[in-house]
Amino acid sequence: MRGERIRTAAATVGALAGELRRDDLAVVAFWSDAAVLLRLGTPVRPLRLLDQLLAIPARGLTNLGFPLQVAARELARRAARDARVVLLSDCVHNAGPDPRPLAARLPRLDVLLDTAGEHDLELGRELAVAGRGRLLRVRHHRDVAPALSRAFAA
Repeated sequence: MRGERIRTAAATVGALAGELRRDDLAVVAFWSDAAVLLRLGTPVRPLRLLDQLLAIPARGLTNLGFPLQVAARELARRAARDARVVLLSDCVHNAGPDPRPLAARLPRLDVLLDTAGEHDLELGRELAVAGRGRLLRVRHHRDVAPALSRAFAA
């Protein structure tokens, strides 16, 4: 990620950390692999989390299945009645198996579709439907907070 996309990712992490300060939050970064930046139940240190996010080098391929698998594992560690996954992605899936079945296994999946550049609206919509969530389009980092407010109001 570069430019506006990294600002959008940073805005998403910051908004979620602020919105969910009393709830458990996990953050997973992904490309053709996935890395847990924050595990459920770990205290959120927003600046440290943003530093970790910004330190991840840009990578070429995107496997949307990996973050969904990692999110399911994180959710399995703690029972939560209102658990949900928020996926920020352009949904251009170009590595790994079809992510739709993985989305269907999550309690709820809301997709923040980054439309600042190349993106796959159809796959984003299908993932949100499979995950019983909402598709919310974000083009700019300033779109993130209102989109998350809509997602959490539903």
